Amino acid sequence: MNPPDILISEVGPRDGLQSVKATMPTADKLRWIDALYAAGVREIEVASFVPARLLPQMADAAEVVRHAVTLPGLTVMALVPNRKGAEAALAAGVHKLTMPVSASAAHSLANVRKTREEMVQEVRAISDLRREIAPHVKLEAGISTAFGCTLQGEVPEDEVIRLAAQCVAAGADESGLSDTVGYANPAQVRRLFRRLRAEIGDKAGAAHMHNTRGLGLANCLAAYEEGVRTFDASLGGLGGCPYAPGASGNVVTEDLVFMFEAMGLRTGIDIQKLIAARAPLIAGLPGEPVYGMTPEAGLPKGFTQGAVHV
Repeated sequence: MNPPDILISEVGPRDGLQSVKATMPTADKLRWIDALYAAGVREIEVASFVPARLLPQMADAAEVVRHAVTLPGLTVMALVPNRKGAEAALAAGVHKLTMPVSASAAHSLANVRKTREEMVQEVRAISDLRREIAPHVKLEAGISTAFGCTLQGEVPEDEVIRLAAQCVAAGADESGLSDTVGYANPAQVRRLFRRLRAEIGDKAGAAHMHNTRGLGLANCLAAYEEGVRTFDASLGGLGGCPYAPGASGNVVTEDLVFMFEAMGLRTGIDIQKLIAARAPLIAGLPGEPVYGMTPEAGLPKGFTQGAVHV
């Protein structure tokens, strides 16, 4: 069977859950991950390895990882801000580590309490660690606030690209760009991903867009047109960044999958089963708003997933 044209990386169990006040019970998390897997999602960021006193929603990170790695063919990712978190994530058995490296100096201090330069050194330390004890594990440095920052305002594009290159030089396997606060527009997305690819080639990573100002899907399409093939998204649009004021609204996985499938691009994800995966999310977070135009409106009459579109 041919691999999908697009890889959708579901970040709801990490990015989504750490952004809401309520803590989803572990059993509900596992049911939600199982439902995402049953829908065909094959890459899920399932947890953050951070102190429970800072993010109690992630206190069960190791248990969640240990369950997720039992699902055949699933790439299990976890966010780690430092070496200590990476050690715990590797011990739990993750397949891929993601590190938040902010292009905004102000956001870096607010989010991880380190300067950008210190975070590049953390990338190097974690790369060395995984090379020693788990060389098969991949390491991604996601450049957050790449398109602007609510704390700092404008983030110079030269600094974004330089930081991504520094992370790759420090040992990251790939570096993608995140619109942490929903400032990006399609022209900017095209320009930055074009520059990213020119700078680091095939180590250019995923697009992580927010729909804060309604441009999430447009920005994903712009990234696709520049050659990006991996996209972060969150079921029901859950999540944002708790340390970036006003950052809300991850791109809705259901809408993103529908857009690509309607274009004739294969994601490997069954849209109906994906919509059904909202049930364990809603059950585990009663009263928490979930979003998505496709689940609300339904699929168009006559729409057949996997059909050839001309």
